[in-house]
Amino acid sequence: MFKGLGGLGDMAGMMKKAQEMQGKMAQMQDEMSNILVTGESGAGLVKATATAKGELKALDIDPSIFNGDDKEVVEDLILAAIKDAQSKASDRAQEEMRKITEGLGLPADMKLPF
Repeated sequence: MFKGLGGLGDMAGMMKKAQEMQGKMAQMQDEMSNILVTGESGAGLVKATATAKGELKALDIDPSIFNGDDKEVVEDLILAAIKDAQSKASDRAQEEMRKITEGLGLPADMKLPF
């Protein structure tokens, strides 16, 4: 059917796949705002909650760590919890992207968006 068109038949299929992927990517971006991950430090004394996009949503600090002499320790625990949440958010985003690429028959290690 597409003999005389050379590779154009394949091109139409690729364009359809690209449009499908674009729709799924937009949907995933919306969903990433609703997926929450929690990072912890100090054996759970400080917890940071973020979206899978990395937006910090909440910070929970156990009152037992507040001691006037330990200001730097508390600051370090807060930063560690936030960094843990951001790392988990990044991992979750990559996991969601992997689901999309595998669903479209693309290699699992393909980096998107290009």
